[in-house]
Amino acid sequence: MQIRLATQGAPGRPNEDYAAAGTGWALVLDGATPAPGVASGCRHDVPWLVRRLAAALAARLTLADPASLADPASLADPASLADPASLADIVAGAIDETMAAHAGTCDLDNPDSPSSTVSAVRIRENALEYLVLCDSPILLRRSGGRLTLLADDRLARLADGGPLGAGAVRERRNRPGGFWVASTDPGAAYQAVRGTVRLDTVTDVALFTDGVTRLADWYGYAWPDIFARLRDTGPTGIIGLVRAAERGYPHPFGKQHDDATAVLLSR
Repeated sequence: MQIRLATQGAPGRPNEDYAAAGTGWALVLDGATPAPGVASGCRHDVPWLVRRLAAALAARLTLADPASLADPASLADPASLADPASLADIVAGAIDETMAAHAGTCDLDNPDSPSSTVSAVRIRENALEYLVLCDSPILLRRSGGRLTLLADDRLARLADGGPLGAGAVRERRNRPGGFWVASTDPGAAYQAVRGTVRLDTVTDVALFTDGVTRLADWYGYAWPDIFARLRDTGPTGIIGLVRAAERGYPHPFGKQHDDATAVLLSR
């Protein structure tokens, strides 16, 4: 598949999104901007967490692909490639590795520890495996043009169209009946929306952070229109459309600009 991606931070702020792709896989992450005055117990900022987590994910996704290995015989257990880990296993391992990178310096028991969404796809033979953890959805275009949105809407349902306060986030993050993100609980990976579809039924795959999906959530764009614009102008063009909408019609209670990331895989 051909892969195109773009990410752009909100004007004047560090970009807390991240996108990466390789042969047969792609991912997007969206770090959660901390509420003012909230102590995370972590000496690192959100971009640090997002970069470390993305690096751990990319390494695992690359090594899980036998075709990407120059010398599979150099692995300790080459036979393990016959049954590579699921995306949930990969995400859980990446969270665990990221935790280990700052367990000695930070309070990982703090409920306000930095966190991130994770959405990823991977091709395995004639299957497309997907995982969506929190509000960075995946859009599939099927043969014949039908669109399928793969979304984890638990946070949106809790917020019910309005902002969710820091206390409510703390009480409901990575809890049954709440919502799940990548932070300090590897088990969150197994709470993601995940599954597989036949690859030969899919012509295009798009991954977005919520800085792009505000086109649908806030500005009234239908998903077919968003996808058509993405195909025509690429990820950079769809982000440009977001910025134009934000400038023209600032949201009444959301931040005017957000980090925006889009990835498009096309056959």
